[in-house]
Amino acid sequence: MYTSNRPRPTVSRFKSILAAISVSVVGLISWTPLVSTASEKDGSAEATHGGTLNWIVTPEPASVIPLTTTAGTNAELGPKIVEGLLTYDDELNPLPLLATDWDISDDGLQYTFRLRKGVKWHDGANFTSEDVAFSLMTLKEVHPRGRAIFANVSEVKTPDEHTAVVVLSKPAPYLITALAGAESPIVPKHLYENTDIVANKYNSAPIGTGPFVFKEWVKGSHMVLERNPEYWDQPKPYLDKIIVRFMPDAVARAAALESGSADLAGQAIPLSDVKRFSEMPHLRVDTINWPYISVHQQMIFNLDTPELQDIKVRKAIAHAIDVDALNKVVWYGYGTPSAAAIGKASVKYHNSDIKYLPLDLEQAKSLLDEAGLKPDANGKRLTLRLLYNPFQERRAADFVRQSLGRIGIDAVIENYDFATYVTKAYTDRDFDITLEALANIFDPTVGVQRVFWSKNFQVGLPFSNAAHYVNPEADRLLEAAAVEVDEEKRRQQFLDLQKVINDDLPSIEFGANPQITVVANKVVDYAPTGEGLRGSFSDLYLKEDH
Repeated sequence: MYTSNRPRPTVSRFKSILAAISVSVVGLISWTPLVSTASEKDGSAEATHGGTLNWIVTPEPASVIPLTTTAGTNAELGPKIVEGLLTYDDELNPLPLLATDWDISDDGLQYTFRLRKGVKWHDGANFTSEDVAFSLMTLKEVHPRGRAIFANVSEVKTPDEHTAVVVLSKPAPYLITALAGAESPIVPKHLYENTDIVANKYNSAPIGTGPFVFKEWVKGSHMVLERNPEYWDQPKPYLDKIIVRFMPDAVARAAALESGSADLAGQAIPLSDVKRFSEMPHLRVDTINWPYISVHQQMIFNLDTPELQDIKVRKAIAHAIDVDALNKVVWYGYGTPSAAAIGKASVKYHNSDIKYLPLDLEQAKSLLDEAGLKPDANGKRLTLRLLYNPFQERRAADFVRQSLGRIGIDAVIENYDFATYVTKAYTDRDFDITLEALANIFDPTVGVQRVFWSKNFQVGLPFSNAAHYVNPEADRLLEAAAVEVDEEKRRQQFLDLQKVINDDLPSIEFGANPQITVVANKVVDYAPTGEGLRGSFSDLYLKEDH
């Protein structure tokens, strides 16, 4: 059982570090990487009340809370208004939020949450266990990942107003990590019950328990959130107001940050501008792969392509692609390469023993020869269709094309908008290799299993097993880890899984693409938890002397 008298512990972070290194990479460009983490809490002054945060969010979402969809940025906006049962530190250990403490039965089939007393919804109604039961069962029906996360939940009992007992048909050890507001928002039963959940107006004008109250949303322009004076965690929040600005134009975003009219923005500026912004005296640039999101990118082989069924061909391609060089050339050195399928942000489960095959063009050519792919008179051995998810950099596709060209493989890039890409890759399966952006998310059963589990190969299902990878040992490890309640055994299963995947090479893992947050120096504690920008901003305050 976790019990704490501190509802929202602050997780301190390292101070920002600037590193300037100039390196020439494969004769293409020189790079100057910046490495930084969110600034440590300012120990020289107490948190102060007041002020307005001007926050750029892009793109503008279709709804405010991540209840029926997680597409867009509602996972950043929602938790300021509507909370989860728990929050998480940098190692994804659960911390109290709407639940003050909890315990899990030895067999992993019952989770008992004691709920915070005296919490009110923004409309004045009392928050109770009925809201929790309704929300979790609703997430099971309508949330894109909730269908899987809560699949084993058979019921939620409410023995009293401040106790919720989640009963499972079989263990789901990942469940305890899935209860943040960005993933599993608790919504008011009295405003959602007996309504069309998807069409409910409160998805876009939410009533929550969180530190900020929704006031207005002017589509195409801005959103206003105001301080909740009745927030249960007094004296928080510190801000009076948050003005969310939707600015699709990159030049306008950069100008707003540079001029000081905007205080905070994630993924708002080109990578080529990061060094310049990091040198501005009123700003800092943070490059953090928040563990609750754990972004991750990869190159996936279509194992239905006859030539790619030969592991010699896949190994040849791996020998031709230098992911460290990709990081420097495409990501300007701000990414975090990971040869393992579970990236470095997953402190508990990442297998650091797994390394990339060395860049070796002669070995690559020799493997292709052994596979019967001899060069023709023009030096060409094979033509492959190369797709890329628009959430990947086009420059990554160019890098891969150039890399494969050096061993006689002509990778023909096909460029599509997001919707067409999804159809091409997951319905038509009209590709040979694709550059994907399938994040690890907060637990490998949620974020990684979908990529490598043979039973998750479903034509037409986006972001599933695109490789059509089948390995009984990988399946065994994934299925065992999905129900293993012993954390040490579960960790070993994931470590072993990464070895199996690395041996088979259904994909080449790139790792974490850059996560760039530009923040004014006056902004303190914008992200003290593992959720990063998807946290509540209840700890955020503005320094008076800036």
